[in-house]
Amino acid sequence: MRQWSLAGQMLLLQLVVVAVAVAGGAVLESVLAREVVSGQAAATSQAVALSVAASPDVRAALAGPSPTARLQPYAERVRAETGVDFVTIMKPDGTRYTHPNPAEIGRRFLGHTEKALQGHPFTETYTGTLGPSVRAVVPVRAGGSIPALVSVGIKEERVSAELLVVLVWTGLITALALGLGAGGTWLVTSRLRRQTHGLGPVELSRIHEHHDAVLHAVREGLLLVGKDGTLTLCNDAARHLLGLPGDAEGRHVAGLGLAEVLTSREERIHLVGDRVLAVNGAASRLGTVVTVRDHTELQALAGQLDAERGFAESLRSAAHEAANRLHTVITLVELGRAEQAVAFGTAELRAAQELTDRVMGAVREPVLAALLLGKSSEAAERGVELVISQDSDLDDLGVERGVETRELVTILGNLIDNAIDAASRVEVCLRGDDREVLVRVADDGPGLVSPEAFRRGWTTKGDGHGLGLALVGQAVRRLGGVIDVTGSEFTVRLPVTERVR
Repeated sequence: MRQWSLAGQMLLLQLVVVAVAVAGGAVLESVLAREVVSGQAAATSQAVALSVAASPDVRAALAGPSPTARLQPYAERVRAETGVDFVTIMKPDGTRYTHPNPAEIGRRFLGHTEKALQGHPFTETYTGTLGPSVRAVVPVRAGGSIPALVSVGIKEERVSAELLVVLVWTGLITALALGLGAGGTWLVTSRLRRQTHGLGPVELSRIHEHHDAVLHAVREGLLLVGKDGTLTLCNDAARHLLGLPGDAEGRHVAGLGLAEVLTSREERIHLVGDRVLAVNGAASRLGTVVTVRDHTELQALAGQLDAERGFAESLRSAAHEAANRLHTVITLVELGRAEQAVAFGTAELRAAQELTDRVMGAVREPVLAALLLGKSSEAAERGVELVISQDSDLDDLGVERGVETRELVTILGNLIDNAIDAASRVEVCLRGDDREVLVRVADDGPGLVSPEAFRRGWTTKGDGHGLGLALVGQAVRRLGGVIDVTGSEFTVRLPVTERVR
C-alpha cells in the first residue's frame, strides 16, 4: 500500500495542530466567559444592594410603623430600573419586608446572612424561591446597629442566557479561525504537494540518495547556473576540472572568473588553466544546465593526428605529382628523348630528396619531422614558401629530457598554420640543448598587434574560432616555458628536465 505523501502528512498534522489549538482556545474562552458573566452579575447585585442599603428612604421606612408599605414599591421600582430579578429587604432574622412575589412577604429569606449580620457584605449563588440566582447580601446601618439586611439577585437563567450569547460568538469566531487555519494549511500543503510531486518522505529520501550518488559518480562535470548567474549546483568532476573552491555553490559565476565559460548555451571549447574543456549549456526552467568534458588528451591526440594526416596528405600530393612526372618521363622515352627523360627524373628526385634530407638533418625527432614535411607540402600547395633555418638542430634528446612530443606538435603546428594563413614565406627554427628547446616561427606577414591573441576566441579571420594561439599559450604554460612575440616572429623557450633512466 502506497504511503501518504509528505504534503498529505503535513496537511493532517497541521489540521490536528490547528484544531487542538482552536478547540483549546474555545474551551478556555468558555471558562473565562462564565467567570466574567458570573462576576459581572455578582458585581451588579452588590452595587444595587449597597445603593439600597445606603438610601435614606429605606432607613426612614424602617423607622416607621409599616415598613412594607413604603419599602415594597421602592424595591420594585429599583428592580425595574436596574434590571435585577429581585430586591429583598428583610429583618435581621430574615423575615422579608419586600419580594417580587407579594405572597412571600413576611416569610423567611432563603440564603445565608451570617456575614452580613457581622457587618460584611458578600455574594453567593443560592437557590431561593425564584430558583438559582447570583445574589448579594448587604447590611443596613443605622447608628451602631443593623436594623435590616438587603439582598439583590440575578437569576442563573439570565446569567446562562448572557453566557450563551458569548459562547455563540465564541463558537462563530472559533469556526472562522478553524476555517481560516484549515484553508491556509490546505494552500501551504497544496504548494508543498506541487513542489514534492506528491512523493512521500521515504521516496524523497531515496530520490535524494540516488541523485547524490549519480551526481558525484559521473565523470563529466555537471553544473546548474541560476537565472541570476548564481552557481547553485556542481558535482565533484566540475570542481576538479574547473578548479572551483569548496564554497563555489551560492556564489555568482562572475566572482569565480567563469562567467564566459558557464553562461554559454552552445557547445564550445574553453581553455581553463592547463585543460582544454568542451563546455555545453542548455536552458531549463531553473536556469542553465552546463556539462563539462575534459578534451585535453583528445586535443593533444588530435594535434598528433593532424601531423600524421599532414604527412599522409604530403605523401598523397607527392604520389600524385610523382605520377604526373612518371607519365612525363615515359612520354619522353616514347618520343625517343631518353637523355631529357633521365635529366627530368633525376632533377625531381633530387628536389624531393633535398627537402627530406634538409628536414631530417635538422630535426631528427620523427613526429616533428613528419609534421614539418606535411606542412611543407601544404604550404607549397597554397603557394607559401616554408623553409627550415640553417641553425635548426633538434634530436631525440630534447624530447626525452622532459618535453612531450605532442605538446611540441601543438605548439609548432598551430604557429605554422597561423603563419601560412598570414604570409607568403615562413621560416621555422628548432633547436635543443641540455637547458632548453627553442621553437621559432617567423613570417613576412603584418605581425601580431593584439595582446589578446593568446586568449580563446581571438582571431583575425572572420570564420575562425580563435583557438590555435590559445592552445599554444596553454601548452607553453603547461611545460613551464615562455613565449615572446616580436612583430611576426614567435619564439618559444621550453625548459629541459633530465629524466630518470
